[in-house]
Amino acid sequence: MMQMNMGALAVLVALPLAACGSADSARYLIDAPVASGAATRVSVQSVELRDVSLPSHASGSEILVRDEGGALRPLGDAVWADDPARAVTGTLAQLLDDRSTATVSAEPWPLLEGPSARLDVRIDRMLASVAGVFEITGQAAVSAVDGRPRERVERFAISVPIAEISAAAVTEAQGRALVALSDELIGLLR
Repeated sequence: MMQMNMGALAVLVALPLAACGSADSARYLIDAPVASGAATRVSVQSVELRDVSLPSHASGSEILVRDEGGALRPLGDAVWADDPARAVTGTLAQLLDDRSTATVSAEPWPLLEGPSARLDVRIDRMLASVAGVFEITGQAAVSAVDGRPRERVERFAISVPIAEISAAAVTEAQGRALVALSDELIGLLR
């Protein structure tokens, strides 16, 4: 009899907690436009994309926007549907694979024969601004496994306009910014 009462008590305690966890937060995917046109020829056959490093302001679950005073504020109840670092890494790997002649996969490398090159992307800033711009800055390093391409580290700065300050517009602008970043990364692999 005591077990039944404890079970009923557990359900009663869990109900309010479940209600708190099911807020009306909209979830958004980090998504990029589908590749169109021919793939760019690069000097390597395969590339391992290391896990992309994100700053803390871009690695949380909330979608943030920089206000006029420079403060980062949540964009309503909008949150990312996936871990941002995992989503950015996966999106960039897909873009690089689709837009170049190399086979690209996120780490860990899934094949027995290793990749021809490794790409390490470290993002310093990735955010939207109420000024109507989405920006991504940071650095990328390419390391050759078989001597090609030339090893180097380069900085990047991408900015794309945002039509409006809404979660849908921010995620759309982020996708376009990741496409532009993938084009710069492909340049490192040539």
